This record gives sequence, structure tokens and C-alpha cells, in this order.
Amino acid sequence: MLLVVKQGGGVSAVINAYKGSDIWRNWNILWIETHIDKGPLKKISFFLKSFCLYIYKLPQAKLVHIHFSEPMSLMRKLLFFIIAKLFRKKIVVHFHSFSVDTTINSDFSNIYKYVFQGSDFIFVLSKKWKLWIDERWPDLKLKTTVIYNPCDNVENILLHNREKIILYAGTINSRKGYADLLSAFSLIKSKHSKWKIIFAGNGEIKEGIQLAKQLNIQENVEFVGWVSGANKDALFRRASIFCLPSYAEGLPMAVLDAFSYGLPIITTPVGGIPDFLENGKNALIFSPGDINSLANCINTCIIDDSLRFNLSNKSVELSKTTFNKNAIFEKINCIYSSLL
Repeated sequence: MLLVVKQGGGVSAVINAYKGSDIWRNWNILWIETHIDKGPLKKISFFLKSFCLYIYKLPQAKLVHIHFSEPMSLMRKLLFFIIAKLFRKKIVVHFHSFSVDTTINSDFSNIYKYVFQGSDFIFVLSKKWKLWIDERWPDLKLKTTVIYNPCDNVENILLHNREKIILYAGTINSRKGYADLLSAFSLIKSKHSKWKIIFAGNGEIKEGIQLAKQLNIQENVEFVGWVSGANKDALFRRASIFCLPSYAEGLPMAVLDAFSYGLPIITTPVGGIPDFLENGKNALIFSPGDINSLANCINTCIIDDSLRFNLSNKSVELSKTTFNKNAIFEKINCIYSSLL
């Protein structure tokens, strides 16, 4: 048995991609969540139930795989990590952070160091994160490796004849740059009044609606909240462009979803994105916060059908190569096997 200890949020999408795969079946994986997005009492109750299940199952486990990101996530997992060490289990830690300053260069640096040094393998989301950790703690170099998040295999996608929709998927907050997207579209609305931005995700929805009204683009903007399953599938199939104007990222699952559905990507060179996206080659890239450049990217993608179709093909290609989930799962399988 293999125990996977994880947080909520985007990591859930990663784990869901693992489910149903050979690696999930072959290693008899048990997934234990430690966080629920509810009130304080429910959070505490959920955590305690998860910990009790973990203690009950741990003696049977051969390996523990722990996912975490920011300090609060790390602190929730610290007890699980310590117990696994006491039981002398092999431990893989999977680091999903989007910020160096709030993690390995923060006041929590020594705790990250303790967990990293005490683990048997460290998975990070990008070459940049491996470089940062290697520079911070050179002794971890040999056991730190890049594991990209996997893409789903989506069948029967159409690259032509989609609706005039720019899709944003992710938490609606300042780090993700949703306000920049609204501001940028307001600059080109007069040219593309039939186009619409759809925001899929929870967060600052009221603030987003208010800003759209202030910019006089409320008729071109829709906030649909969190989507999943068939609703998510339908939305990604309808959209013509995907835009994520983030200021900081790890490796955003929403971009990988966009690859799977053959959407042309407009985004920023943050986190792991520069590992695989290059401006004009397989995406349109602009600097975070540069609203004029974002407006130009959107305008170019709308008016240039040939470019849009080419970028769509590049997205599909990435989903089947760099982010092919079978290849990624095989790499993880080899690491598990080497540890045991």
C-alpha cells in the first residue's frame, strides 16, 4: 500500500488525474485529504479524522507520498511527516508552491529544509524550482527531480468553429490577475463587442462583477463559479482562447486543461510556465501586470485565425508529449520502485 497525503485546491486535480491509472492500481494507493474548505470546526474535525485514518493505515504502507505548498499546508503535513519517519517509512514529498519568498526563503525555511532533508525523494513542478532548491540546499540536488503535472486525454475536440469566448479558469484573486484581464479587454471591447470573457472559479466574484461594471464591459463578462465534471468539459469545449494573467504560479493545472482541449494560451512567464511555453511559438506571453501587452495579445489572437489555429495545435501537441500522463506516471513508478 502507498499513502498519498494531500491538501485541497489545484493539487486535487493532480491526484484525480492519477486515479484510474496503472500506478494507482499497482501501488494500491490510498488518498488521504487533510483540508476541507469549510468553517473552523469542520476543518478541525476533518483534519482529525484524516489523521486517525492515516495512523490506522500507516503500518501497512510501504511508502508515503506527501503533497504540500505554502507554510499553512506544510504545517498541516508536518505531523504526518514526523509520524512516517518514526515508522521508518520511505517518504516522497511533492512541493507545489508558487512563491520562493513565502516558502524556502521565508521564516519557515528551516522547516522546509527539515522536511526536504528527511525525505527520500523531492518532486518539484518545474526546472526553475529545482534550480532554486539546488542553490538553497546543494546537498538535496541528487534527490530532487522535476515531475510535471499531467494532462488528461480528451477525445473528440474541435479546434475550429468554437464560440467567441475567452476562458479564465482558476481562483479569482489578485495573484491570478483577473482584474488585468478585465482591464485589458475593456481597451479592445469596441473592436470585439461580440466576444465574451467567462471566469470559472471561486474567489472575488463580487469584486469582479463590480469592476466589469466600472469598465462598462459587464455585458461581455460572465462569472460562472467553480465548475467540474460535465460542466467543465462543456465550457472548455466552447471556448476559443484561454487566458491566465498570473503574477505567480507553480504549474497551473488550468493551463494543462487548456492544452488537453486544444485552446491557444495567453499567459505570463511565471513559475513553471517558461519551461515549456515560448512567445509566438506555442503561446502568447506577456509580462505580469502589462495590461496594454495583454490587450494586444488578445486582439492578435482574435483577429489572426491562422495563429489561433496554430497555437491550438501546439497545445494539443504539448498535452500528448511533455505532459502525457502515462509518461509522467511511468517516471513516478520508476522512482517508487527504486526506493523500495
